[in-house]
Formats: sequence, structure tokens, C-alpha cells
Amino acid sequence: MMMPSLFIAHGERGIAMEQYAFEVFLRKLAASLPKPKAIVLFSEQWESPVQLISSAVQQKTMRYPAAKGDVTLSLHILHLFENEGIPCALDDEQELDDEAWVPLYHMYPDASVPVVALSVNPKLAPEEHYRIGVALAPLRQEQVLIVGSGGAVHRLLDQPGPVPQAWAQAFDEWLAEQLEVWNMEVLFHYEERAPYAREAAPLPKQMAPLLLALGAAEPAHNARLLHRSHPLGSSCWMFGGPEGQGEDGDDSDEEL
Repeated sequence: MMMPSLFIAHGERGIAMEQYAFEVFLRKLAASLPKPKAIVLFSEQWESPVQLISSAVQQKTMRYPAAKGDVTLSLHILHLFENEGIPCALDDEQELDDEAWVPLYHMYPDASVPVVALSVNPKLAPEEHYRIGVALAPLRQEQVLIVGSGGAVHRLLDQPGPVPQAWAQAFDEWLAEQLEVWNMEVLFHYEERAPYAREAAPLPKQMAPLLLALGAAEPAHNARLLHRSHPLGSSCWMFGGPEGQGEDGDDSDEEL
């Protein structure tokens, strides 16, 4: 089975650890997938004008101390990027930030899967983020799980309550419609085409992990919503996965 790519939006920073339903979902998701050989993970928090690739033997993190790197995979990724003309470099100093270790902590709490973290260039156009993801697509055939971690809809907690704010829901529903039909022409211009794009994703980098995960699914144009909960903003999309795995739905924790 070829590995899918995932986009995991784990809600507002500092709240993910309290979202029990989402924690359960992530554990079930990991159990439903073949155990990956390694994980390649993009986080919007790690910014760099050049594409950086973590290359530490042991990942540095406060809350996921057993995470290991994979230097061989880091070098492989370096060559994939170089072959596509993508400026890149290795980095053996970067720590795993909370947008990286939070999903990993719940999916693989024993830290048994090596992790290679990748930076995000906040100045790139959406189609350039997608291109970087495409360069990584061959890794899925090597049982490498590619994950974009962050949030598609930000600032959901301005007015806490059981129902999401109307603007957030409008953007989220628009995004789901485009993903389900793989409408990249529109998604590349989400800032002009999406309702409330400025409120939902005020910084361009905030959409980068999603676009990178989409690109990594090439050539399969198959998007499935596996989990979404409001108002905290937690969601999970699978790209390029097998048909029938998970069911689209809102406010739910699907059986995988």
C-alpha cells in the first residue's frame, strides 16, 4: 500500500492537548495506517527563505524527547529537491516545534518512527508550495508518511462557544469544496477567491502545510475529510489514500 499524505490541523496552540476526541482520532488514524518507515513533516512555525531539511540524528524537543531523525532520508530529500531545482540545505540544529510534535505525540507516542522536519518559506506563492510537495511524492512509495501540520482556519477562539463563527465556517466549507474536487486553479488563488480568506489565514504561510501535503499526493487527486471539530479548529484531511478509508463528516470522530 502506498502511503497517503495528511494535513493535520490541531486547533489553537496550547489547546490540542485538551482535545480528547481529537487525541483519540489521531491514535485510531495511526492504527489504521501501515506503520511508516519514517515521517516527513512540514510545520508553518519553522520559517526559512531556503528550504531546510532537519538532519539531526536525535530530534530536539521539549515534549517528545525520544524522537529520532533519519539522516539517510534527509539526504534523499535533499537530492529530490536538488533534482527539481529547489534551493535547499540540511539543518542539524532545529528543534521540533509544537505544531510538529503534537500530532506525532498522539499518533506515535513511543516515538518509534523517525522524523524529518521541513521548513516553510513564508514568501513563496501557493503553487510553489505545491511544487515542493510534488517533489516529495516518490517517498510515498517508500512507505514514508508526509504530513503538513498547522491550521487551515485560524483565530477560531475570538468568540468561544459550541458553534463556529460564521466567517470561519464559510471559509472552511469553501475549502472543503475545493479540496474534494482538487480544484488547484482556485486554491492557488484562495486569497482572492475564498470567503473571509484574510480572517481565516491572515498570513500566507498558514496555508503552506496544506498545499505541501496536497502536492505530495500527486498524481492521485483524492481528498478525504477524516475529522473535523468546532470551534477549536481541529481537522484532518487525507490525500492520495485508499478509497473507503474514513468518511467525510463534520464534528465527528470517524471509525477508521
